[in-house]
Amino acid sequence: MIDVTVKNGVKVITFNTPRKKNAINKDDYIKVADELNSAAKDDSIKVVVLTGAGDIYSSGNDLSSLMRDASSTENVEDLLKNAIYNCMGNMTRAFYTFPKILIAVVNGPAIGITATTLALCDVIYCSKTAYFYTPFTKLGLCSEGCSSYTFPRILGTSKASEMLLMNHKMSAEEALRFNFVSEIYDPRDSAKVWKKIEELAELPLQSIKTTKALVKKYDLKVLEEVNNMEAKELIERFTSEEAMEAIINFNTKKHKL
Repeated sequence: MIDVTVKNGVKVITFNTPRKKNAINKDDYIKVADELNSAAKDDSIKVVVLTGAGDIYSSGNDLSSLMRDASSTENVEDLLKNAIYNCMGNMTRAFYTFPKILIAVVNGPAIGITATTLALCDVIYCSKTAYFYTPFTKLGLCSEGCSSYTFPRILGTSKASEMLLMNHKMSAEEALRFNFVSEIYDPRDSAKVWKKIEELAELPLQSIKTTKALVKKYDLKVLEEVNNMEAKELIERFTSEEAMEAIINFNTKKHKL
């Protein structure tokens, strides 16, 4: 479930399915993409913020929902193409094409697709209780959310490989040290972060859009290529026997996150 609020030029998109650790499914992908795309066209909105309900940002893709859908259809490949190309791919695209200020307030652990898409945000503020985890090889899958491009660029080759290949869980302090996040905040002082965000909505809109366009100008073509390439590989990975076995094993342990 995705909650959306708008106030004083700031749209807040909240992952809000606490019983599933704020995991997201294909309907949530569509909702997030729609909200980002509509905010992009709405001149009354200057800033979009992504955050999570409770003490977790998001546990990523709701694999149990995807497996349930797969078990109820005879054409698994078409299901995966829709879920990955049209739903996940379009959401990722909405991140990297967003023309205004895109901020993540990471209030707790961020896992999988909700960790990788953070690298497409302009600024990340994270709670000291947050960590970042991309267990793709543990699941028999591969990188997503353009992380095969953004992670090495931000973190450097060695740390990115540790994250994407070796399932390293990166702490808030480590994320700050490697310039993945801008600031660590104490959950008790989160009001200060939101106050800072409210002030950003007072900035001139065209100045924001022009500056961001200049910063992102040379990335867009590459990100589109990477997004499509990752989607193609993900479909192949999801239909592999090793991925099916790994996902089943992972789901039985997910309550320990």
